[in-house]
Amino acid sequence: MALYGLIDGNSFYCSCEQAFDPALRDKPVVVLSNNDGCVIARSALAKAVGIKMGDPWHLIRRRPELSEVVAKSSNYSHYGDLSRRVFEILGAHVQRLEPYSIDETFLDLAPVTGDLMEFCQMLRGAVRQIAKIPTCVGVGPSKTIAKAANKLAKSRPELNGVCDLRDEATRVALYQDLGIGEVWGIGGKTAEKLAARGVRTVADFLRLDPRKVRDMMSVVGARVQAELRDVSCLPLSLMAPQRKGIAVTRSFGMPITDWWTMREAVASYATRAGEKLREHGLLASTMTVLLHTNPHNGDPWYSNQHSARIEATNDTTSLIGEAIRMLEPMWRAGFRYSKAGIMLGELIDAGSQPMSLFPTKDPVRSARAMAALDAVNGRFGRDTLRPLATGISRTWTAKAMNLSPRYTTRVGEILVGTAY
Repeated sequence: MALYGLIDGNSFYCSCEQAFDPALRDKPVVVLSNNDGCVIARSALAKAVGIKMGDPWHLIRRRPELSEVVAKSSNYSHYGDLSRRVFEILGAHVQRLEPYSIDETFLDLAPVTGDLMEFCQMLRGAVRQIAKIPTCVGVGPSKTIAKAANKLAKSRPELNGVCDLRDEATRVALYQDLGIGEVWGIGGKTAEKLAARGVRTVADFLRLDPRKVRDMMSVVGARVQAELRDVSCLPLSLMAPQRKGIAVTRSFGMPITDWWTMREAVASYATRAGEKLREHGLLASTMTVLLHTNPHNGDPWYSNQHSARIEATNDTTSLIGEAIRMLEPMWRAGFRYSKAGIMLGELIDAGSQPMSLFPTKDPVRSARAMAALDAVNGRFGRDTLRPLATGISRTWTAKAMNLSPRYTTRVGEILVGTAY
C-alpha cells in the first residue's frame, strides 16, 4: 500500500534568514522580492501583525505596528544551499524521495517500520538540528492527502508538527469542513466554478459523480478526486522533469537611460541564463529579449520584446551576441527603462544534440571555455570571471539594502565564532 509524507520548511525563506542569526528568531521577519519591492515570505510573527503576501514594503514599512519587523533582501543562493542540505539530510533516512520545490519534499514512507509518528518527529529533529530549519510533516495514502495533512500540521499547534491522515474515519470527519479551494490541484478559478455548483467542501466534491468531474475538470480534476478517495494516482517522480524554459528578468536599481548601460544589463542577464543552461546540461534553441519603462511612476510607457530562433547553444558569448542583436532594434532613446529580461526556450539535452555541419563556433573549444568559466566561478564565487560586456561597476543592479551574508556558499562570509 502506498504511503506518502510531505515535509516542508516553515516560512522557509524567513527560517533561512533566522538560521544563522539568532537575533532574528524572536522577531517578525519578512523577505522582500528583487529590488526590495514586495513581501514574498513572512515568519509566523510577521503574519500575526497583519503583513500580507505581496504588500509593497515601501508603503507599509512606516506603520507604527510594524516598527519591530525586520525586512531582509532576498538571498536565493543562501536559500538554495540550505534547501540542498535539507534534501541530503532527508536522503540519509528515506530511500525514495521527490524534491517538489525549494522547501517541499515528498517521501515514500511505505518501507518505514515501527512507529511512524516517531519516525516523522525524528526527521523534523534531524533537519532542525543540522540545517536549523523548522519543518512540518503531513502523512497520507496519496500525495494529495499528504499535502492536505501538511497544511493542517502547520495550522494546528496541538499536532506538534505532524499530521497523520491514514485513518479513513479521520479524513471523512475532516473533509466536512475542509474548503475545496485548499486542496492541492484546485486553483482559485476552479474553486469558484465548483462553488457556483454548490461544491464548497471536500466532502461536497467527493459526492460528485466521477464522470461529471472528468467532464467539468478534465483528467486533472478526476485525478484529484481519486487521490482524495485514497487512490494514489501520482507516484513519486525520482528525477526532476527537464526544464522547458529559463528566464532571467530583473527590475533595475535605478532607471536606465543610455544604450551602453542597457547593453551591459542585458549581457549580464544572458550570462546568468547561460550559467543556468549549463547547470542543467541544456541548450537553448529560442530566445526572447524584453524591456520596458515603469507604468506606475508617471514616465511615458514603452514596452517591446523580440523573439527569434537561435543556433542551439549554452555558450555565454553566443548568448550575449544574440541578445544584443535583438536588443538593438528595440532600443529607443529618451525613455527611462525600469526592467529588462531574457527568456530561453525549446531547451534540449546537451548530450543529445546532433552535430551541426556548419557550427558558428568550435563546439569542443566552446565547451572547454565554458567549463573553465564555471569552474573558476564555482570555486571563487559567481562573477569572479565574467565577460567584459557585462560591465565593471554595474550601477544598474537591483537594490538589496538588507542582504544577509552567504554563510554557506562564500568563504569570506562564513559565520565566525568567538570564545572568551
